[in-house]
Amino acid sequence: MHMHGHPYHLVEFSPWPLLNSFAILCMPAGLVYYIRGGSMTLLTLGLVSTALISFLWWRDVVRESTLQGLHTSYVMRGLKVGVFLFIVSEVCFFFAFFWAYFHASLAPSIEIGGTWPPIGISTLETFQVPLLNTSVLLLSGVSITWAHHSIEEGDQKSAVQGMFMTLILGFYFIFLQYGEYAETAFSIADSVYGTTFFLATGFHGLHVMVGATFITVCFFRLVFLHFDKGHHIGFLAAAWYWHFVDVVWLFLYVSIYWWGS
Repeated sequence: MHMHGHPYHLVEFSPWPLLNSFAILCMPAGLVYYIRGGSMTLLTLGLVSTALISFLWWRDVVRESTLQGLHTSYVMRGLKVGVFLFIVSEVCFFFAFFWAYFHASLAPSIEIGGTWPPIGISTLETFQVPLLNTSVLLLSGVSITWAHHSIEEGDQKSAVQGMFMTLILGFYFIFLQYGEYAETAFSIADSVYGTTFFLATGFHGLHVMVGATFITVCFFRLVFLHFDKGHHIGFLAAAWYWHFVDVVWLFLYVSIYWWGS
């Protein structure tokens, strides 16, 4: 750092951002091709490539932060701002789904019977699986907060236990969501209700899977003693993201499962 004359980290040349952008591009293109009756080859290629390149990219970042000590307090401050802005962009992303849902539900058109839910739609029970999902996510928010405080207090054992419990609850939520989808009496093609329901809850489920992957990486980093009281930005980013997922689900539960039914 003294050689640079400043406390910031100048990132080395890396092929991963460019390669990952092409890999991510293959996923929506492959999905559209698959939906239109094509094969899953391009979609599978995009998924596998994105996972592999992300692993290599994260490996380099972990080396820079943990082994080379390049993440100073100034760098950590910039990373926190970056994660915060990313979550703000995610808030805008889900805001679009809520806008579409309330636009259709507050003034239902005559094509769907002038009522909400539309005529012929059998909604899910509010206080069964959706309520269980809500409890599971809220508990996972408590367990990851427990892990966070344990890291700041230097309690490695409690931190690992909290992270492991969060992982179990996250994957349990995904399992429950899959079971709920299998039991729904409507599909994404059943009027605007089915479209907004599966888009909003489906993208939330996708974010839960991303968050569970994020927490899995942090869990193994925690086991390998990569985090301490002063340096745990990777964990902090995962915790913020997971709390964001929790809050989005609360809004989904109240608006779609409860009020909208």
